Amino acid sequence: MVRLLRVLPVASLFLLTLSSTGLEAQAAKKVYISVDMEGISGINSDNQTSATGAEYGRARKLMVEDANAAIRGAFEGGATDVLVNDSHGSQRNLLPEDLDSRARLISHSFKRHGMMEGLDSTFDAVLFIGYHAKAGTPRGVFAHTGSGVVSDLLVNGVSVGEGGMNAILAQWFGVPVVLVTGDDVAVQEQKTTVPNVRGVVVKRAINTRAVELRPLAEARRDIQQAAKEAVAGARRGTPQRSAQYTVRMTFQNPNIPEVATGFREVKLVNPTTVEFTRENMPDAYRLIRVLYRFINPD
Repeated sequence: MVRLLRVLPVASLFLLTLSSTGLEAQAAKKVYISVDMEGISGINSDNQTSATGAEYGRARKLMVEDANAAIRGAFEGGATDVLVNDSHGSQRNLLPEDLDSRARLISHSFKRHGMMEGLDSTFDAVLFIGYHAKAGTPRGVFAHTGSGVVSDLLVNGVSVGEGGMNAILAQWFGVPVVLVTGDDVAVQEQKTTVPNVRGVVVKRAINTRAVELRPLAEARRDIQQAAKEAVAGARRGTPQRSAQYTVRMTFQNPNIPEVATGFREVKLVNPTTVEFTRENMPDAYRLIRVLYRFINPD
């Protein structure tokens, strides 16, 4: 009897260890972070967002600090694997030596799915960092869609910007978008596509250029805390998929639709607008990106 009693505590400890390990494995999460630049803390000028701009170097540092705040929060919230996708311009803005060393990085703009390259159904949560409002928004810092040549983009009849388009792709994979950061207009816009998304407003848009900036340290603390809470509460859902995806794109330059109709399925609606239909969102997304990114009408 005494011998049995001595064994029981050891056995109990072994079972407790197994149980604890199982809980940790269950809580482990894979997180995807897409980082744009226009909605980053402290950024408010054209000469910051272009590689040829005088303040581009400063902007890269601001961008990576917001990204790192989100990465820190994601790991604190239970992430064990974080993939960051550089999603602005050349998409080579984030320097790997400055990025949190625990995160993997996708770099360069030659991607099939652009701002969402690398996302699939194995992820548990998506974070949008540094996002901006869509084209045509009267108040929203650097409001535009894609490369800036798009006047409006509709997916199944709903007008969306980059954040909306990216959220639809995430929904197709069943991965929830749990956080967006940017100016107040961008955050509110994202909530029309993802009503329950957490938002961190890092600046208040006065118009498409003037902005009221929050203190950087304060904004990054909020990003980190929101990322932690959003990832901790993230639950992978059922994929939301339509039977088909009809896309209508209106361009500022009528030469782009002229070239775009070289694709058999792309139909001309009017001199500046085209429409096409694809059976799934990844395919639709890829063609959207080709039309706004890789057609040079000049």
